[in-house]
Amino acid sequence: MPDDFGKDREGQIPTTLRLLVLLEEVAKAGVPVTPSSLKDTLNLPKPTLHRLFNTAEAAGFLQRDIDGRSYGPGPRLRQLSLNTVSSQRLRTVRLAILRSVAEKIGETCNIATPDRDGMIYLDRVETHWPLRIQLPVGTQVPFYCTASGKMYLSSLRPAYFDRYLSTATLDSRAPGTITSKADLKAEIETTRKRGYSTDDQEFMEGMAAIAVPILDNRKRLVSTLSVHAPLQRHDLAGLSRSVNTLKAAAQELTALINS
Repeated sequence: MPDDFGKDREGQIPTTLRLLVLLEEVAKAGVPVTPSSLKDTLNLPKPTLHRLFNTAEAAGFLQRDIDGRSYGPGPRLRQLSLNTVSSQRLRTVRLAILRSVAEKIGETCNIATPDRDGMIYLDRVETHWPLRIQLPVGTQVPFYCTASGKMYLSSLRPAYFDRYLSTATLDSRAPGTITSKADLKAEIETTRKRGYSTDDQEFMEGMAAIAVPILDNRKRLVSTLSVHAPLQRHDLAGLSRSVNTLKAAAQELTALINS
């Protein structure tokens, strides 16, 4: 988008576009922002900025961060993003890529996106095997004990991950669930270094999974691509041999969303 999009000849944003441009800048930032941090970018008076932020918050498009001063995407803006990503033209190609990787690996593959409280399954292609894990589109799963969730946590800046960790409740969900915050921090550091995440009976007993990131054109994680399988067919070591196949498909999906 050109830098002067939506501005008149004097460089001012027309009144009818101000809220949209504000939401665009908040989404682009990738981290919570304060009204004052956007003052120079939007070239609007401070009272106008505060009024726009308050309006967007009241309507559910923005949401205050825990510091009480900064804002991030609210539920309506996140849903708008999901609906946009799920548009039929993009989804047709995305499902073709997902179906191809599922056929190569021979197990169920998913695309998930981060929401405020967990990962939401956006798309899914099932394996042909009669024994399968049922996690339909729209299912929300925790961050701390799933491959997709841990991949997302590894993409956070260390300060934001520490903030998440300080308030997270790590309930045991399965035999392998990491319930120690120190152990989870070490696991996320390992995930960050190797570029993919794992779930070894952490979310569901008898299930293994791996996930890789799907990035935007600024190298930020926007979603994850994962594969999971019952241990009767694949243990974690066996499933991890599919990492390169997942990464290749993730690169195709990255190119698709950035085209």
